[in-house]
Amino acid sequence: MAKAGLFAVVAPTLLSSLLLFSGCSDNPTQAVHVTLCKDIARVHLPSAGPVTWNHGDMEIRRPEYAVIHVQAGSPPTKVSCYYNHNAVEDTALGLSDPLSEYATSPFKVTINGQPLSKSALAESVKQSMLLQGREFVDRAKQGLENLTESVKSSLK
Repeated sequence: MAKAGLFAVVAPTLLSSLLLFSGCSDNPTQAVHVTLCKDIARVHLPSAGPVTWNHGDMEIRRPEYAVIHVQAGSPPTKVSCYYNHNAVEDTALGLSDPLSEYATSPFKVTINGQPLSKSALAESVKQSMLLQGREFVDRAKQGLENLTESVKSSLK
């Protein structure tokens, strides 16, 4: 009985934590700009395999825009995502994290130098968001299954 009472107290906290952390990308320190650009590449190049990004694959043309470059496949296909500058003035956050001053959705995407049309860009962002949503649900589902198994084994 004591175990069941403890479960009733601890389960909501564990579940909340699980859902909070399952929303993070595979790399929680990665900027949302990079994650979205990688997901756009995954949407356009589904059979290309893993999408790579190195910290040096970024250009900041302050104050106009920032560009994130990712690569996928072999031979590599280069996907570049352009983000508008949104800051009105310099802040400590902007100085420590330069990408925080830029829009989180790209105004332009090129694949091997060829720009996507506005409608293709909008569809790419939509499909990337849907992909992120499916992955969030999958991670949350897996976490709940793991939590259920853990609780079952602790009650035995």
